[in-house]
Amino acid sequence: MEYVGIEFLKKLLTRKRIRIASRYTFYEMKNLAFDFGISTPPELKWWNSCVGWCAKGVDALADRLDFYGFKNDAFGLEEIFQANNKDILFPSGILGALIASCSFIYVSEDDTGYPRLQIINADEATGIIDATTGLLNEGYAVLERNNAKQPIMEAYFTHEGTFYYKDGQLIDQRTYRIKEPLLVPLIYKPDAKRPFGHSRITRACMSYVGSALRTIKRSEIAAEFFSFPQKWMTGVDSDAEELNKWSAAMSAMMRFTLNEDGQDHVKLGQFSQQSMSPHVDQLKMFASLFAGEVGLTLDDLGFPQSNPSSYDAIKASHENLRLTAKAAHKSFNVGILNAGFLAACIRDNYDYTRQQLSITSPLWLPPFQADVSMLGAIGDAIQKINTSYPEYLTEEKLLELTGI
Repeated sequence: MEYVGIEFLKKLLTRKRIRIASRYTFYEMKNLAFDFGISTPPELKWWNSCVGWCAKGVDALADRLDFYGFKNDAFGLEEIFQANNKDILFPSGILGALIASCSFIYVSEDDTGYPRLQIINADEATGIIDATTGLLNEGYAVLERNNAKQPIMEAYFTHEGTFYYKDGQLIDQRTYRIKEPLLVPLIYKPDAKRPFGHSRITRACMSYVGSALRTIKRSEIAAEFFSFPQKWMTGVDSDAEELNKWSAAMSAMMRFTLNEDGQDHVKLGQFSQQSMSPHVDQLKMFASLFAGEVGLTLDDLGFPQSNPSSYDAIKASHENLRLTAKAAHKSFNVGILNAGFLAACIRDNYDYTRQQLSITSPLWLPPFQADVSMLGAIGDAIQKINTSYPEYLTEEKLLELTGI
């Protein structure tokens, strides 16, 4: 098979790291908002606040993607994933895929020959994907970097085996019965144009967060004038002793003498106090736009609108999020099965065909867990269905439908 080569993949990863780093900057709330320089004093030009909407948009979906196990697990994939800390492996891979559009499962073997699975973020691995199988034709991963962020340990994955490089020199080569690259992509929302998927943090999300940060910054500046409105004074002699601004603002008693002509022309006044309402309304507008983009509600972003407490009310208000979670299940199923397929081949030292896993399918818990009130309705439905179709709702099917 003809390969593009490790040098090409290194350059490809270097280009992709910039885009991925920007997504992580927004997720970790370290992004800086562009300042228009119109209403901001020069002293506050570099002052910046934080908005956690991007992290909320990612975590709200990631926390609802709860992998349960496998249906018709003829190859014992559940045992492999359990031995590789399934409860940490999947959440880590899913979170990275939601932020950067994909992550990778690195398949290797331990000292005893048992398969070992490790999550590698998208900023540390790349490859050329086979759009039909979801496996890679060849892949590249950085396994270790030094303090200067330069690669120390690298791995190059091909159909012939896995090649390990240290400081640019080939130090090891591993071959297996299975002739597939042992680097499996875990992809969120792939399509024909972007086979490596889309990030949950879209350009619209980043734009709305930038606008919200500027709004918060303007509201902080306006709050200073709101707390201490500007005052004015007329009729004071030009050679009068100038008052200390802070003392004059906070003093409970001030004394003024007459003008030089003996007439009392000193007048005090105060400019109208600024209102914080425009800033709050604008921030709420950007929150609404962001909520619509990621399928959340204003309640999720800190703007209480109502108090839906029932299972049906919460589920109805998050219908878009539920549909997104179901679509994510389908996207991640391919990567999970591919990783399990390669791991089973290494465990059994046998070259299985991928078609043999067609009877196995991953199981996910529903995005929304039923509350106490909903359990009664589910119980009534089970009784009615089983009366008409006995043994239709088995324990496995009930778990898939309701999560109980």
